[in-house]
Amino acid sequence: MKRRTATVLTTVLAVAAASTAAFFALPASAETAAFAVQSTWNNGYQAQVTVNNNTSSPISTWKVELTFPAGTTVSQSWNATQAGSGSTWTFTPAGWNATIAAGASTSFGLIVNGTGRPTGCLVNGQACTGTTNPSPSVSTPPAGGGTPVQVNGQLRVCGTKLCNESGQAVQLKGMSTHGLQWFPNCYTDASLDVLAKEWSADLLRISMYVQEQGYETDPAGFTNRVNNLVEEATERGMYALIDFHILTPGDPAYNLERAKTFFAQVSARHANKKNVIYEIANEPNGVSWAQIKNYADQVIPVIRGNDPDGVVIVGTRGWSSLGVSEGSNSSEIVNNPVSASNVMYAFHYYAASHKDNYRAEVERAAASLPLFVTEFGTVTYTGDGAVDVAGSNAWFDLLDRLKIGYANWTYSDASEGSAAFKPGTCNAGSFSGTGSLTESGALVRNRIRA
Repeated sequence: MKRRTATVLTTVLAVAAASTAAFFALPASAETAAFAVQSTWNNGYQAQVTVNNNTSSPISTWKVELTFPAGTTVSQSWNATQAGSGSTWTFTPAGWNATIAAGASTSFGLIVNGTGRPTGCLVNGQACTGTTNPSPSVSTPPAGGGTPVQVNGQLRVCGTKLCNESGQAVQLKGMSTHGLQWFPNCYTDASLDVLAKEWSADLLRISMYVQEQGYETDPAGFTNRVNNLVEEATERGMYALIDFHILTPGDPAYNLERAKTFFAQVSARHANKKNVIYEIANEPNGVSWAQIKNYADQVIPVIRGNDPDGVVIVGTRGWSSLGVSEGSNSSEIVNNPVSASNVMYAFHYYAASHKDNYRAEVERAAASLPLFVTEFGTVTYTGDGAVDVAGSNAWFDLLDRLKIGYANWTYSDASEGSAAFKPGTCNAGSFSGTGSLTESGALVRNRIRA
């Protein structure tokens, strides 16, 4: 795939206590558990269980036992240790979350195969009773409106999903800049206001090329440009994805020292923000997954030294295709993951070039890996050509079903099919409405707004 990148921003699937959760009420001054469906698909769903300590003293451990109808099983969970036997599944602490202070709570997530909701529950051996209303709902912003960051706060990886600070799965949807050295007039106050308010985008991907007249020519200058755009995204309540855009050469080790310097500086600058995500290698190519992992294992600790909470996205083999474009697949990542937590893996596609075999690999990989489509296009892998509407919608539908965030290439008026704006738009400053959009821009805008 070409030099294309983007990231996304979000609709949050949440559960309102009154309408979407099954509450298993226990006697007063006891622990309680709340089961809430967060998202559903054809033959399964994601749920969250919250254990509340309603007593006046800490509890040192907890155990939740859920009974499901025949044919319904739990395939995975996070923030808990699971064990299953027949229709009953038991969840105990992951270790760090065993103790619950008086009046406090903890939660864990699970993926369920089948459509059945729990028919029974035990919390620390006590019988639970209650009613179930399993229908999930889409969360709404706080009264008076809320930005994506106000709604979701600090993001983290939970299981195979990106979750907000309440542990609810989120799908970010947004746009990627083009190279910062080429289209400065596309990233003004006016254009970013349109992206945040009219497009309802959650995320701005800030694409900083390292080569091609990029960072290596002026490290301080490009670092300042990135920092300024992070601040602009922050002012509008959007998430900012900082893209270290390597493409040629494809070996990330070539830029290892530059990456360490750059990410040390930007993570120190933005460590106290809740909205910054770090993409440390755009499109590695011509190298093994072991080489990419070695790079990531050296760069991530630099970020963690300043920002222990920020989500990090690692590029994958074959132009971030999970290896498919180089004859491999995601198994090499599953069998040898990056040595860090709170990490996701990048996938890139261009709808007119990457078809069913790529979608099949994403579906397979998403069962084991947290994925983020930090770059995609509606056209061919060159970034140009006609828009493939059917292929684009097939990708959108898959990513929406799997709750995988995405960013479109590109929020610019470049003279290529992947650009969101018609040529001349950025110099004219006419971003509002739909009159200045290309076919690709109109398609993507509608999906983000939806």
